[in-house]
Amino acid sequence: MTPSASIDRTPPAVMVAVPTYRRPDDLRRLVRSLDPVVVYATTVGAASRVDILVIDNDPDASGLAVLPDDAPVIRVHERSPGVAAARNRALDESIGHDVLVFIDDDETPAASDWLARLLETARDHRADAVAGPVLTVVDGGIDPWIEVGGFFARRHTRGILTGEVIQRAATNNLLLDLAIVRASGVRFDDRFGRTGGEDSLFTSQLHRAGARMVWCAEALVLDHLPETRRTRAHALGRVRGMSAAGVRVGLILAPTRRGRAVVRAKATLAGVARIAAGVARTATGALVRSERLDATGRRDTMRGVGALEGAAGHIRIHYGEPVRGASR
Repeated sequence: MTPSASIDRTPPAVMVAVPTYRRPDDLRRLVRSLDPVVVYATTVGAASRVDILVIDNDPDASGLAVLPDDAPVIRVHERSPGVAAARNRALDESIGHDVLVFIDDDETPAASDWLARLLETARDHRADAVAGPVLTVVDGGIDPWIEVGGFFARRHTRGILTGEVIQRAATNNLLLDLAIVRASGVRFDDRFGRTGGEDSLFTSQLHRAGARMVWCAEALVLDHLPETRRTRAHALGRVRGMSAAGVRVGLILAPTRRGRAVVRAKATLAGVARIAAGVARTATGALVRSERLDATGRRDTMRGVGALEGAAGHIRIHYGEPVRGASR
């Protein structure tokens, strides 16, 4: 699949999509922060126009209720539960636009040139998708145990240079050429709507369809970590869930029954190894009174548990209410 002409056309019409679920204060902060981003992108000619789309996935539409009547946003209420449904609604609502950009409701662009950087990278590197880095920030401090454990470090994206080709990405800072997405027919999988991993699967499938995906190191967004997600239990559960979702993505991407058996076997072996190493590290941390060893040991143990859960097809719900028939 060759790069679409829509990125080459100067300037494209852009939709910035914000899926939201019961985070009214975060949503207000993000919408306010997008004003200078839109002005900058249109002023420098990176975009012909920029529209902001808020997709509220709360049955009560609590997010839409807090937006001022004069807020320059398009408002839709997606009643089908799950982040995959909200992201698919964004695809459907972007008719008439050339480019779709996702940012999460608990984030803000680090600088006013965030969107322009994504668009310029897509243009300069003839890319169909562009992903950027996310930095977790905490107002008021965080448990040192969580910090030394590296639970929000995102080390896997460190050192990636602008223009470097990648094969999958998260959707909390992602640009998509809509012509490529529509031609590929790739959609977000509802099976991952409450568990996470829908973005890894979507971008992996888009890559397999021939889309060229690159990194933009300058397009940074800030992830504002609320107090409710600063607990050790949340940090460990997040690691466990991400590990399980990663294995489930691998199982879906495997083309044959034999391939899926290989994915399960590798995940099981890796899970057992991680648990063993994690328990040993935690025990060592207790002996030498090392907070770092205790945190990283428990982190790795949960990664191992998640890998085993993913291999067994066990579903962990992380977003919204439980899915009917899903195992916890």
